[in-house]
Amino acid sequence: MRLRLREASRGRRRNVQSQTTTIIIADDHPLFRGALRQAVASTMPQARVVEASGMDDLNATLTQERDVDLILLDLTMPGVQGFSGLMSLRAQYPELPVVIVSATEEPTVIRRAMDFGASGFIPKSIDIDSIGGAIQAVLAGDTWTPPDVDLSASEDAETADLVRRLGTLTPQQVRVLTMLSEGLLNKQIAYELGVSEATVKAHVSAILDKLGVDSRTQAVIAASKIGVTQRPSPAGAD
Repeated sequence: MRLRLREASRGRRRNVQSQTTTIIIADDHPLFRGALRQAVASTMPQARVVEASGMDDLNATLTQERDVDLILLDLTMPGVQGFSGLMSLRAQYPELPVVIVSATEEPTVIRRAMDFGASGFIPKSIDIDSIGGAIQAVLAGDTWTPPDVDLSASEDAETADLVRRLGTLTPQQVRVLTMLSEGLLNKQIAYELGVSEATVKAHVSAILDKLGVDSRTQAVIAASKIGVTQRPSPAGAD
């Protein structure tokens, strides 16, 4: 299922005050969900806010909500490892803007989030007015990253190629890769996903092919280097 953006696909400007805007806040911390809700209300009082406390909750919400304009996504919440949640959303809903909200302010993490298709990156340390301005900018078709963070440094060629390869994974392949990183066997993954072991094996083979590696272990190591199957920053607990 693809969500219908009310007026335009990602990138076209529109008046965010002219109609009801629906924003999903996906974060496992109730206090921070409240802070984000306040930031939305302060700049867009007519906006409708829906909350999700984990990836499963978010996926369930997306099956029910037909008109969603923006997702504010925490990088570290139940069901998410590193950029896995972002990658899955971008693959499944390519026209739906996703803004990462995180405690980390590391330039590498911010740059990779944007490389994986985020429309913005909001550090949790910034004030409510700035959060509201960032949300409005993305809804207007822009991207937003902290203005005081230098993102000009480029990745080395090998890393850039790996980021590109990871971006080709389907949502189900992202889930399988995440479970591989948790040490689950094919039969355990099959049980968790409600599919056959043969289907899991097919996904694993596709993952190895797309990443250009020869084994499950190499795939997990490659993904962890980019922060796909682990928290982006050991110190950045959200």
